[in-house]
Amino acid sequence: MEGWRVKFLKPALSPSLQLQKWEIRGLLTPDKAQALHSLSHIGYYRLSAYALPFQQPNLPNKPFQLGTAFEHILNLYIFDRELRLVAMDALERIEVSVRSSLTNHMCVKYGPHWFMDSNHFKTFVPGRSGNAVSFNHNKLLDQIDKELGISANASTPSRWHNEVFINHYFTKYTDPYLPPAWMVFELVSLGTLSRVFANLNDVKDRKAVAMPFGVDEHVLVNWLHSLSYLRNLCAHHGRLWNRQIVIKPLIAKKHTAFLKANSRFYAMAVVLCDLLRTIAPHSSWHHRVSELFYHFPQVPSSSMGFPPDWRREPFWNLNHLDFVI
Repeated sequence: MEGWRVKFLKPALSPSLQLQKWEIRGLLTPDKAQALHSLSHIGYYRLSAYALPFQQPNLPNKPFQLGTAFEHILNLYIFDRELRLVAMDALERIEVSVRSSLTNHMCVKYGPHWFMDSNHFKTFVPGRSGNAVSFNHNKLLDQIDKELGISANASTPSRWHNEVFINHYFTKYTDPYLPPAWMVFELVSLGTLSRVFANLNDVKDRKAVAMPFGVDEHVLVNWLHSLSYLRNLCAHHGRLWNRQIVIKPLIAKKHTAFLKANSRFYAMAVVLCDLLRTIAPHSSWHHRVSELFYHFPQVPSSSMGFPPDWRREPFWNLNHLDFVI
């Protein structure tokens, strides 16, 4: 033993033994075949996070509350999976729209390869401690090379690319070594897109890119950072239900009347819905969020920061049918 740490000695258990372990702790399994199937294809460790609200943490071995069945755990997992899909649908549309706004403005104003010029980016940016740190433009280009799967030093034959439009550029042109921004930003991650926007040197450019979305540029900088974190959670099957948001979205002035906290998914949902209102005015995304909770009435919306009467908030623009269970 070294301090409070000990050697890891827990043995791996088969799905049948994992299920037996939960049954000993009081879990009901009326459909044992389904439970074993789920443990085999989802995994005990992943499902255990959704078992926690049904357990009694202050008692030895954390027994299950009376009447808890495996179906309760599985339904909570399914709800969270569907919530991720709903979130990803909104994130996709927002990401595409921000890419378009960024490239439209910057390419018309500065030319197709503006992102390769370090003069368009901040020299220093605020660090985590509040001190200014240097923004490394070369690292940005290295990251773009990496995400595109190419190298500035590679010969033309080795720069063959799976994307037809990128390959066409390499086949026809030799300089600059990277394609124009409207091609490049089709392939970079939301995280890279967020960093590019946040580090544009001229605040007038950031304002111009943010203008179509109806928010101040500093709000959009924060929102994109927060949304890239959300996208990574969704892409890696991370839990949204009952999660404390690490990279919190700013509460915009227009939302302060009904949004009081930003540490749960509800704040992210407000951001997604707000941006979609501009991008896709006829989107039914907000109805899909409402319907998801109706399909899983056992899931408390409060665990994700949703207020009790959130559907009646004018921001959500839900009709009376959404209030009927």
